[in-house]
Amino acid sequence: MKEKIDVKNVNSIIGLSKRILKILYFLLIIVAIYSVTLIVKEWHILSFFKVILSILAPLFIGILIAWLFDPFVTWLGKKGMRRSIGATVTYVLFLGVLILIVTSIIPILYQQSTDFVKMIPNMASESKESINNALSGIRNIGGINIDQVKDSIFNHIEKLISSFSNNLPGMAIVTIKSVFSGAGILIVGLVIGFYLLLSFDNIDNILTFLPGRSEKFARELIHEINISLRGYVIGAICDATLIFVVTSIVFSFIGLRGSLLFGLFCGITNIIPYAGPYIGGVPAVIVGFSMSPTIGILTLSSIFIIQFIEGNFLQSLILSKTTKLHPVTIIIGLLVFGHFWGVIGMVISTPVIATVKTIVKFINERYSILDFN
Repeated sequence: MKEKIDVKNVNSIIGLSKRILKILYFLLIIVAIYSVTLIVKEWHILSFFKVILSILAPLFIGILIAWLFDPFVTWLGKKGMRRSIGATVTYVLFLGVLILIVTSIIPILYQQSTDFVKMIPNMASESKESINNALSGIRNIGGINIDQVKDSIFNHIEKLISSFSNNLPGMAIVTIKSVFSGAGILIVGLVIGFYLLLSFDNIDNILTFLPGRSEKFARELIHEINISLRGYVIGAICDATLIFVVTSIVFSFIGLRGSLLFGLFCGITNIIPYAGPYIGGVPAVIVGFSMSPTIGILTLSSIFIIQFIEGNFLQSLILSKTTKLHPVTIIIGLLVFGHFWGVIGMVISTPVIATVKTIVKFINERYSILDFN
């Protein structure tokens, strides 16, 4: 008599096999990504791309601008406006807002930067006074001479401020050169962006060279990537702008010198998810404690409160709606990209991972590569 097949055991073995295959598949992806990362590092491919990026920076800026404004120009076209007129109207509005912001902020930023530079010589004496007041009531503990500790701290502060003051002229020259160079690149990029925007809707015609099914596949994939990346970029810009405004107002209310300058730095570094805001807040906290312990504590507290609200509500909302990535995935991406490519890697890590996820998800939905059910 034939033995009956134990269906339950067979199903459990099949289920276990599927889970093992799924784990092996993800391990294969991790190994592949790690291999590509090592190749990029060992072959210095990133350095090559940095050179290309520096040469073609205006072109990339133009493409980015045209890519961001294309939906609005397309919407105007659906309302009956010719694309050339729609692109012109879009650019006039954009440049008007940009000029208004620059003319409003630059004078204040320049004045606060000047005040901050004038404040540097007094930072040593103010820091010494704050530290001396903080340690004045403490007696020698466990054989530790408090006076020697204070002298050591004072010497380090003097060396730090002296070094900063000596390097300041060179830093100012480099900053001015960078500003003018960046302004020139931005202007050329704006011009290129306008001409690209006039015919950006024709870029899809490149895909007509692909076979019928491949063309449809490519169009749908590009559409999905565009939705994910455009939402992330716009959301990140709005988020950084909001942090800049709120942080500057709070710093000014606290009494921190150079509030607009430090608020701008916090807003720019906020583009880096999770880690960036705290990186941007370090200089503000240092200057706050150099002014007084109260201002330092208030500055530190305000940064934590703002970033707690932003990190748990605004940024989570933006990332969840645009990239749909788990926070752990984003943090691991920051660590890996930051290790190999520094700050630039941290900036691009989230959109790159989001793009890869969009591609994998799009392909999987059509071919069920990861369907182990």
